[in-house]
Parts: sequence; C-alpha cells; structure tokens
Amino acid sequence: MLSESSSFLKGVMLGGIFYALIAMLGHIKIGHGNRMHHHEHHHLQAPNKEEILKISEDERMELSRSFRVYCIILVKPKDVSLWAAVKETWTKHCDKAEFFSSEDVKVFESVNMETNDMWLMMRKAYKYAFDKYSDQYNWFFLARPTTFAIIENLKYFLLKKDPSQPFYIGHTIKSGDLEYVSVEGGIVLSVESMKRLNSLLNIPEKCPEQGGMIWKISEDKQLAVCLKYAGVFAENAEDAEGKDVFNTKSVGLFIKEAMSSHPNQVVEGCCSDMAVTFNGLTPNQMHVMMYGVYRLRAFGHTFSDALIFLPPNGSDND
Repeated sequence: MLSESSSFLKGVMLGGIFYALIAMLGHIKIGHGNRMHHHEHHHLQAPNKEEILKISEDERMELSRSFRVYCIILVKPKDVSLWAAVKETWTKHCDKAEFFSSEDVKVFESVNMETNDMWLMMRKAYKYAFDKYSDQYNWFFLARPTTFAIIENLKYFLLKKDPSQPFYIGHTIKSGDLEYVSVEGGIVLSVESMKRLNSLLNIPEKCPEQGGMIWKISEDKQLAVCLKYAGVFAENAEDAEGKDVFNTKSVGLFIKEAMSSHPNQVVEGCCSDMAVTFNGLTPNQMHVMMYGVYRLRAFGHTFSDALIFLPPNGSDND
C-alpha cells in the first residue's frame, strides 16, 4: 500500500513538472508570436554612419535643416531651480522649447496649465502644442525638469523615421498587458501621433481626463492607454549594440552600477555613446553635463560625423 502511494505521488510530481514545462514553453512561444504579430517594431535603432554617408552632401544638409524638434517641459513652482538650469542648458538646442507650469511663476515665462495634476498638464500641453505648432514641427519631445537631453542625438536617432507615421518612442516599460514609454526618460511623438492623440482627447471613453479607477495611474501610463486606442504603440529606442538611448537614471548612477557589476568595462558598459537622455539630475549636474557634452574637447581627437545639427538661430549656446 505504501509502495502504491509512493508511486502515485511520484506520478503526480512528474506530471506537474511536465505540465509546468509545457505551459512555460507554450507561454514563451505564444508571447513571442503575439509580439511579432501585433508589434513588429518594438526595438528601434539609429541608422549607422555608413548608411548616412551614401547620401549626397546636399541631401545631408537638407536633412539636417528639415528636422525640427519642439520641446515640452512640464514644471511646477517647486522645480524653479531645475527650471532655471534646464532653460540655461540643453533646451537651447531644441528648435523651440516651452515650459508648461501648474500655475503662473513670475520669474520665468511659461504656459499656465492651471492644474497640479500631471496627466491633465500633459494632455493640455500636447493639445496646445498640436493646435499651435503641428504645421511647423515634425517631432514633439516631452520631458520633466530633472531630464537632460542631447537634442542632436535625438535628431540623429530619428533621421530615418517618417514623422507622418505613428511613432511613440523612448524607454519602454511593461506593466501587465500595457507597454508604455516612461516619462522619466522623455517621450517622443511624431506629428502623426500627435494628430491621432488630439483626435481622442475629447472622447472620454477612450482618453478620459481622469482614470475612472479606484487607484490613479501615472500620466505616462494614461498616455499609453489613449495612444493604444489610436493604434500608436510604445517603441524602445536603442543603439546598434542594443543599449537604451533614453535613460531613466543619471550618468553617475549608471557608472556606480557599472563599477559594481563590471569594473573593467565601466566606460564601455555604462551607457550608449549615442544616448539621448539621462534623468534624475540636480541643477549642478545639468551644468556639468552641458560642459561635458558641448564644451569639453580632447585635443587631436575629432569625430568625422556625416551630419551636423546646429542650434537654432539666436541660441547663445554651442
């Protein structure tokens, strides 16, 4: 009797393990299949230099002039020191940058959204930008004041992307069935995505002002829900080596992590050479980044870049 019970238990255990293995394999296969079917362009990469060099010099110059990025920075009065740092640093490289604040702030010019709710601020800022500038700019970049962006790298990344297509790009995060671009690393929308989003802003059942849930979800998740109804899906931006170019952490934090995980490859393993954003910076760190990215030069070490993106006319920055 004991032998029969033992055999039965072994059978149950083996059967359970076999079932779990089959289920796991099935899940991987099905998950992969769904991603390929519904989301064919989940990982987007920048063009390589060789591709760009095949274009004539005149075409390259025209390309560099035609890329126009409008920058949206969402701020609150408590962010005033960050606001000042962002205004004095990387935003001068946007073709146009505007600050959208929760209320009027005398010391800085901004568009007053008259709300503290970050999702309402984001909605209103996108609507304002589309209504006023959809015929002037083909890419719209939204960031928080803790983010530092290298706009030239953003333009290079977008070089072969068609703004008349529904692109929604940044650092993607998976949350249940929802995949969204994290606002911490900055969010890029093509003008077509802006158009589709704008058409949904007045349809509460598809893009509500409030989530209508017991709990509140973050503004970047709310945006993803609205865009999903418009057929616009989150795309993760990477370099040729698969490293993220929109970063939700600071350079210092990445270096600290690299020191502990692979100390022999701190520089190589830390971050992408084509990084577009870093987040979580203080005002001082903003100015350090500005110096490192735009001012510091190693004598005799030059980059023969195929394209040059110049700051907008009137900018007093390098």
